[in-house]
Amino acid sequence: MAGETASKRLKISPPSIGTHNGHFHADEALAVYLLRLLPTYQPSNLLRTRDPVLLSTCHTVVDVGGEYSPETNRYDHHQRTFNTTFPSRPTKLSSAGLVYLHFGKEIIARTTKLPVESDGVSLLWEKLYNDFVEALDAHDNGISVYDPGETKNLKKRFYDGGVSLGSLVNDLNNSYSDDEEETTSTSKKEPTPSESQEAEDARFIKASELMGTIFLRKLTRYHRTWLPARKVIQQAYSTLAAFPPPLNQILLLPHSLPWKDHLSTLEESPANSQPPVLYVLYAESSVPDAKWRVQATSVGDSFESKKALPEQWRGIRDEALDSVCGVNGCVFVHASGFIGGNKTKEGALEMAKKAVEA
Repeated sequence: MAGETASKRLKISPPSIGTHNGHFHADEALAVYLLRLLPTYQPSNLLRTRDPVLLSTCHTVVDVGGEYSPETNRYDHHQRTFNTTFPSRPTKLSSAGLVYLHFGKEIIARTTKLPVESDGVSLLWEKLYNDFVEALDAHDNGISVYDPGETKNLKKRFYDGGVSLGSLVNDLNNSYSDDEEETTSTSKKEPTPSESQEAEDARFIKASELMGTIFLRKLTRYHRTWLPARKVIQQAYSTLAAFPPPLNQILLLPHSLPWKDHLSTLEESPANSQPPVLYVLYAESSVPDAKWRVQATSVGDSFESKKALPEQWRGIRDEALDSVCGVNGCVFVHASGFIGGNKTKEGALEMAKKAVEA
């Protein structure tokens, strides 16, 4: 594979990684961390500079230098002719995407202990790019998540805080020290250029560790929960064709699983002829006598339900809900109707059947 071949080319020990100094961003912070997950880069020296002479001494250079050449371990994306994207994705890569493109499968295989050529590694490689790395690529390349022409007249209903990975990394560009006391003294000694660069490099390492920690947490979660859920959901979905309405629009799972992506993939398959699943049922936990949830499926990635639970059930609980719903053991229905609960699997199934037919 590309990452495996690239890794085998590395001969210098320890190899030095070069990136630019000055204001740093999430993409090169992650790119450096990803490289250092590979044995060849453990340990590795990091040089942050824009001096082309110094960068030429580095074994691997990311996000600076104006060159994309895997053969010489150069991974910049700022040159005018650059237009590389991840397979089947439209977003131009940043340094994070470039490193992930070439080394991601090897990193995933080493972290999860799965064979690098396995379907599991390929699925995780695509999942992590789509859900995590692509957003960093788009942010660094100034690509909006929506077509600006379609959203120019939209106004936010509320301020969402502007908190993103890019903003958290940007916060670390501030030059003040976290433990530095505020002072108005004019006699405070100004740091030398060398001291300033050392402090900046230390903040970059914090940014790199932040990005890397999030990457590994996502990889671990996808490996341990999302990937195993795929087979469970495929098996459950394959049984729906044998059921008459309304049961053929109710997906029954043994417990809470990350089902949305997998269900969407199955329903969007060109070979699929099933009517859309409207509700997914699952036990709240694996303990005996656990309560069950009835969750409406969504329209795409939105908060809109394909068919929310009936309006007359919403915001009601317990015995009052039993009376309105006509099913015993009801626990609640959310005010928006996207989810409800029952004390038993049988009760949850009855709620879902009634909701489909409502």
